[in-house]
Amino acid sequence: MINNDVLRSIRYALDLSDAQVVAMIKLAERDVESADVASFLKKEDEEGFVECADDVLSAFLDGLIVHRRGKMEPRPETDKKPERRLTNNAILKKLRVAFELKEEDMHKVLELAGFGVSKPELSALFRQKGHKNYRACGDQLLRNFLKGLVIRLRGDKQ
Repeated sequence: MINNDVLRSIRYALDLSDAQVVAMIKLAERDVESADVASFLKKEDEEGFVECADDVLSAFLDGLIVHRRGKMEPRPETDKKPERRLTNNAILKKLRVAFELKEEDMHKVLELAGFGVSKPELSALFRQKGHKNYRACGDQLLRNFLKGLVIRLRGDKQ
């Protein structure tokens, strides 16, 4: 899924201004200008559209986590390397942490969008990549999750 779509969906769901998006990215210790954010939020066919890089979206999601849950002290035993490529699975994990969603909540969000998944299918999305039951999160699932999240946070506008 295109990073710009994810950024647009979350911004809409939380009713964030460009300045608030910039502030969240700064919470993750990454600098970005308001003009850059405005370019990220444009549609692909609009003049001035700029593709949102993985590191910018990752910083926004990390900032969202800090904004909603507070800054977590790093654990010394954890030597987790930052991801080079932001996958749909990683986006889903970060959203799950930011919104403090349990498994039941995740199912409800997907059901709001009319997209049901089984418990094993959902848990497979959160496994480590090398695990035998790991499953890559498809664009359709992430798109429906974001749609359900918008409905959950803003209400059903239909």
